[in-house]
Amino acid sequence: MSKYVVLAKFTEKGLANIRQSPDRAVDFRAAAEKAGVKVETQLWTAGPYDGLLILDAPDETTAAGAVLGLSNAGNISTCMLRAFDAHEFKAVVGKMV
Repeated sequence: MSKYVVLAKFTEKGLANIRQSPDRAVDFRAAAEKAGVKVETQLWTAGPYDGLLILDAPDETTAAGAVLGLSNAGNISTCMLRAFDAHEFKAVVGKMV
């Protein structure tokens, strides 16, 4: 499984429906599980981003599909980043040219 960090910003629609955000988070977690994506962490933040998710997915297309589905609802815009643990990053560094 690969790890992904997703940064989220509320859209106007998301802010207008902010009270439903915790319920939408529960719904996303369930939908992601069905798609084979584990939501490891789900946080709301203060600052330039309004939320952060850490996902485990079998591959990039599965993760991207889940995140695109989340964004498609129109409540948030997202930025998905591939994350590497120490073991994976050591392998990446080992392939430096």
